[in-house]
Amino acid sequence: MRRGDRWIAWLLVVTGLLLPACRSVAEEEEEPAGAATIEPIEGTDQVRVVLTADAVERVDVRTATVRAAPVDGGGASSETVIPYASIFYTATGETWTYTSPEPLTYVREPVVIDHIAGNRVFLTDGPATGTEVVTQGAAELYGSETGVEE
Repeated sequence: MRRGDRWIAWLLVVTGLLLPACRSVAEEEEEPAGAATIEPIEGTDQVRVVLTADAVERVDVRTATVRAAPVDGGGASSETVIPYASIFYTATGETWTYTSPEPLTYVREPVVIDHIAGNRVFLTDGPATGTEVVTQGAAELYGSETGVEE
């Protein structure tokens, strides 16, 4: 066997031994099966996205509380206010926010925006005061919900 042929044979053997190791490392880095579960909400066309605690940490999902702000001019009436970061626009221009009705659970809810002032969004329709809304991680939740990941 010529010297060049030996090097090629040696290279093929080493490559054959290393490739399975590379695959197992890549598999460990992939999203674990079952990180997000999609559950239909009975009586609606909506779903809830349930994440594992590890997935919430990995995505770094953050929330804020929907609050009421008094209407200019005083009086007893108030407006529903959420952070601008909690607004999610779909490709068709619909406005949504993800609520978190319980830990690790997220539901996309439509919102109707009255106006935006700085980083505050005033709603005419949307989640009730006191509801937790997602301010970071909505795109990942939407991807899990619609089956579009990475």
